[in-house]
Amino acid sequence: MALTPGATYSAVVDTNYGSFTMQLFAAQDPVAVNNFVFLARQHFYDGLRFFRVVQGFMVQTGDPNNNGTGGPGYRFGDELPPPQPYAAGIVAMANAGPNSNGSQFFVCTGDQCSSLNQAPAYTELGQVSSGLAVVQAIAALPTKANPLNPSEKSTPTRNAHMISVTIQQAAG
Repeated sequence: MALTPGATYSAVVDTNYGSFTMQLFAAQDPVAVNNFVFLARQHFYDGLRFFRVVQGFMVQTGDPNNNGTGGPGYRFGDELPPPQPYAAGIVAMANAGPNSNGSQFFVCTGDQCSSLNQAPAYTELGQVSSGLAVVQAIAALPTKANPLNPSEKSTPTRNAHMISVTIQQAAG
């Protein structure tokens, strides 16, 4: 367990477009946040690209293969329902179906995220508390057809990546 009971956590995500900070939902979703904190402290996310950008919806990262097919080598269960409605700034685990969370996550960037509230299926990690303009700059990147899903225009034509993720912890 990487989390200290009662402590609060945030993550500073430094990208080649600037930095943004996420307040992590440790009390509500401790398994997902513990996993994220552990991976960040192991520098797992350093250098990983935002490989999927769906304008008006979200940006996705956290895959060591940088294409949506990779993860940390294990999966963990969902923590649902989400503590907050899906909306711009919410950070949630990407998955391939129920209980298939790993390392990939997405940041909601627009109104289309509210459509996820009809059938919540994504464990929330937290919420962007500062630097949402950085996320929006990544969300505005031009895209081309996704090789894994050619009907979706979501592969950025310019590189956006995480330089590092730094975990900050405060006593509860």
